[in-house]
Amino acid sequence: MNFKKMSIFHRGGAEDDYEQEAQSSGGVLAVWGSPGSGKTVTAVKLAKALADKKRNVALVLCDMTAPMLPCICPGSELECERSLGTILAAARIGESLIKHNCVTHKRLGYLTILGMQKGENEYTYPPYTEKQATELLDGLREIVPYVVIDCGSYIANDILSAVALMEADSVLRLANCDLKSVSYLSSQLPLLGDAKWDADKQYKVAANIKPQQAAEHIGKVLGSVAFKLPYSAELEEQYLAGNLLADLTMKDSRPFRKELEKIIREVFGC
Repeated sequence: MNFKKMSIFHRGGAEDDYEQEAQSSGGVLAVWGSPGSGKTVTAVKLAKALADKKRNVALVLCDMTAPMLPCICPGSELECERSLGTILAAARIGESLIKHNCVTHKRLGYLTILGMQKGENEYTYPPYTEKQATELLDGLREIVPYVVIDCGSYIANDILSAVALMEADSVLRLANCDLKSVSYLSSQLPLLGDAKWDADKQYKVAANIKPQQAAEHIGKVLGSVAFKLPYSAELEEQYLAGNLLADLTMKDSRPFRKELEKIIREVFGC
């Protein structure tokens, strides 16, 4: 890996890529929502879209109960096997430790990933603290201009996800278009009763909208939403196959891709 300016790696691109990147706002985006709302799918596709635009981006997969790293792409596409747990187990987390434990992708040269490996869980490594979680996010801000964090739904005992929600520049709050999803988020929000939990940085997102779920129904269930991510059969197939870093090429995925671009423009300014 070649560490230049604020990027994690750069493979054969021109120097003006950096100038272009510096002109956009960048930042840290946390993706959070009810179980099954499409948090991982949305986070991975956002990170891939930024990488496709030649923006250096780090994707952080917080889930330690069901590690998502083995679920987003075949292991043969990754260049190394390293774990987010190794970073959080350190007494002090600095830039060099983070860089050493980045998982890189063979095809997507602008993407790096941090997550738990297959077979690991929250007890594989020693407990970590809010301080270590904060040091990780602070270090990522220094290393790479774009950070997308796939937060776990259950934040009561998930320190990294809770810290990410409070420290991120922006939050996508995903919900399915049903009362159970809305009820779940309502039950979790009091757990973030902290001054750092800024409602102004949150975007409500209606996720996985099926054709029969009319816009007026979504409005009644979720209230006003900033973005509406429609259902895509191709996307569901990629998720089931563990191949979320593949391109979306089918016609039924066009509305999803367009909404993803809207999110990137609004959140990251690029």
